[in-house]
Amino acid sequence: MRARELGEPVRGTDPLGLDPVIHERARLGLLSALAASGALPFTELREVLGLTDGNLSVHAGLLIKAGYLRQTKRFVDQRPQTTYALTPRGRRAFERYLAALQSIIDAARTETGP
Repeated sequence: MRARELGEPVRGTDPLGLDPVIHERARLGLLSALAASGALPFTELREVLGLTDGNLSVHAGLLIKAGYLRQTKRFVDQRPQTTYALTPRGRRAFERYLAALQSIIDAARTETGP
């Protein structure tokens, strides 16, 4: 569990080096959206990802617990607004995840030829 806390891939659990915290469609989508856009409100993420409120809350909670996301709550026009953003640890973990995927793609291309 220490490796997850540090935002490093969990060695030994995935032979390809993919972080199991990130390697799930909704969480990967969440990190991708935030990496591309910066901080986004809950409602916008829900729409972009096509998730229910409950699904988004659960997946965001797991990423917060891993230290990959930061959650900010405030009021906008007297209405509560929850916003999410990548933490520095989350950005590093996401970049490592993308590098691991790129290695897999490169290896597959090498094995199958051009």
